[in-house]
Amino acid sequence: MKFIALFLALLSAVPAFGEVEINIDKLGTSLGGWKARKGKAAEYEISESLYRTYQPETSPSPDGGIFVSIRIDHVRGFMASDDHASLELSFANDGTLVTAQSSLALQGRTISSELIKGGASASTSVAAPYVDRAVKIGTDLVADLSTKLLREKIVEPGRVSFPAAIRHNYNLIYQSVQVKADQPAMPTETTGAKPPESLPEDLKPAEKTEDPAAAAEDKKPEEPAKPGTKTVFDAHTKKEVPLPEMNPYNGNGAPRTPLPANTTAEMLGVGKEALKIARDVVKKEMK
Repeated sequence: MKFIALFLALLSAVPAFGEVEINIDKLGTSLGGWKARKGKAAEYEISESLYRTYQPETSPSPDGGIFVSIRIDHVRGFMASDDHASLELSFANDGTLVTAQSSLALQGRTISSELIKGGASASTSVAAPYVDRAVKIGTDLVADLSTKLLREKIVEPGRVSFPAAIRHNYNLIYQSVQVKADQPAMPTETTGAKPPESLPEDLKPAEKTEDPAAAAEDKKPEEPAKPGTKTVFDAHTKKEVPLPEMNPYNGNGAPRTPLPANTTAEMLGVGKEALKIARDVVKKEMK
């Protein structure tokens, strides 16, 4: 018992990390709803330009985290081809953002950001170090894209604000990632015998099988004892002696207890003895 209690105490002291996942419904709601492209994308406006975000693709990382990849389009109009962008984020098994990277495809030209990593120097807040690190990664990502975009002398408003649309999706994805903690199943009882369900199959007690014939015989009503069939054991003769039938007392009538079979002879004998005793008493009184 001491070992089990110590094991449970150590287990509760270790932080439990569960499965990292992204809440697709929450992300879609924050983007205006998955209403475009047959429910697979969301469309919204930023700085009077139309953008489209598709549902993210996710895959588990070797360290127990998650990798998120999302596609973002700049919708330019009916006669012009759309611009495309990709945003890739890696999260650790505790939901911490590890790396971020993005790339733009504008009329055959590709602009890719550096792989932004969240090192220890990125965290400056003691109260919320992970959030501060994510803000630093997003800021560096957008700054790198904007700098490279200006070098290409891009002047179209929707393309100039494309890094801002990527930062918008970056923030919403970060808020949609969550960790499902795995709670160890605590035992219901720490003392006492184990229930039969927790025992191995070979140690479980065999279930009693009820015999239908025996059960029917047990359920038969008990027959009342016939008059005169009850007996007692005589200690002197070592034999069973039958008891006479005893009727219940009836105050309104004569008793119905049967007399012995030789009633007449016994009564005559008793009467003669009584007359003889009476005569002797009378004679004695008259002397």
